[in-house]
Amino acid sequence: MQAFRIHKGLVAPLDRENVDTDAIIPKQFLKSIKRSGFGPNLFDEWRYLDHGEPGQDPATRKANPDFVLNQPRYRGASVLLTRQNFGCGSSREHAPWALDQYGFRAIIAPSYADIFFNNSFKNGLLPIVLPEPEVSRLFDEVNAFVGYELSVDLERQVVIKPDGTELAFQVEGFRKYCLLNGFDDIGLTLRHADKIRAFETERLLKKPWLAHSL
Repeated sequence: MQAFRIHKGLVAPLDRENVDTDAIIPKQFLKSIKRSGFGPNLFDEWRYLDHGEPGQDPATRKANPDFVLNQPRYRGASVLLTRQNFGCGSSREHAPWALDQYGFRAIIAPSYADIFFNNSFKNGLLPIVLPEPEVSRLFDEVNAFVGYELSVDLERQVVIKPDGTELAFQVEGFRKYCLLNGFDDIGLTLRHADKIRAFETERLLKKPWLAHSL
């Protein structure tokens, strides 16, 4: 998992409440047994005017010019600004995969659905909670200024606006530790790889028949 320390990026405003995970990555794309390739189908039913299916070349599809991510001024955005209860609906982990693989590193919203919130941290995506009035001001500023960027400093737990104003956010200590070091669940386990190998060696010495068990 990619570590998160300080990130500066263009902000894309998704001015919608209650965005569910089926909108983030529609159900037909969950057929894939791989954990990659979901970025081109992020917000698929909003980004395109035709119905999408797995394996289609995005270049052959008709983009929706009114959708925010298709507007030239937001091309390359890596910070998503959105409204309350983002990521509601089903618990699919594909939602943070799609956001990450599209290029987003952080999300800013007043609130999130719990499962999506937890899954985001486990996949290197930082979901930031800010008060609704602050989020509304950010929407106004993003809409008013082309090329609006924010810096996110996870170590200091602040969002830094272009004028230098800092917006503090909270993040649980263990989640912060994992993101700063790029540890997903597997990475956390592999910190103890030497102890695991030593345990397995000792166990086989005591119970050699386990080496031949199915």
